[in-house]
Amino acid sequence: MERVVVDLSHIIEPGMPCYPGTPGADFFPISSIEKQGYSEQLLTLSSHSGTHVDMPSHIFQDGLSLDDIRMDRFIGKGMVIDVSGSACGMITVEALDPFSGSISGCEFLLLCSGWSRYWGTPLYYEGYPVLSSDAARWLSGFYLKGLGVDMISVDAPVGKEFPVHSRLLQQGILLIENLAFLAPLLHRSFTFCCFPLKILKGEASPVRAVALFDN
Repeated sequence: MERVVVDLSHIIEPGMPCYPGTPGADFFPISSIEKQGYSEQLLTLSSHSGTHVDMPSHIFQDGLSLDDIRMDRFIGKGMVIDVSGSACGMITVEALDPFSGSISGCEFLLLCSGWSRYWGTPLYYEGYPVLSSDAARWLSGFYLKGLGVDMISVDAPVGKEFPVHSRLLQQGILLIENLAFLAPLLHRSFTFCCFPLKILKGEASPVRAVALFDN
């Protein structure tokens, strides 16, 4: 039986979208095949660049960091639900409740808003749907390893309060942001993987997020 691997990650490159106020990614050549006989680059990028996973230490001073969490926390049964019709850019409990039975049986819930189609444009930063505080509280009652979204954040980019991050990370639910290409996974069973770099005291890391299923 053929194993299908679906890439759910954006490419990391100079000029890629990043959270407002975060320095962009830069690549610097430090050797070349012509001069040194081999090619090497220096990469400068935020730990929240591109498709990435947030740890509890992103929000909480004493929260768990990357080196505190076992690798099996980054792989598990996934499901995608369509939230593209969320009214006024808010993902509510009412939008999620019809899927409560399926959410109970998964480990990674991925929300498909369709917003990744704006990647690389100014629209990507504005008006994206976010979880309501009530929806975050409702989801924190499930035994999820992680919540993934195809937007730049689970919270609106205003103020210094991040209620959705705080609620879910406090419950140990990891957050995967800037996912891509989720629509083909609607109504399909798959294994989700989002393995991070092994960074000491890392509060976040870019990941290569993928979905695995048998064809």
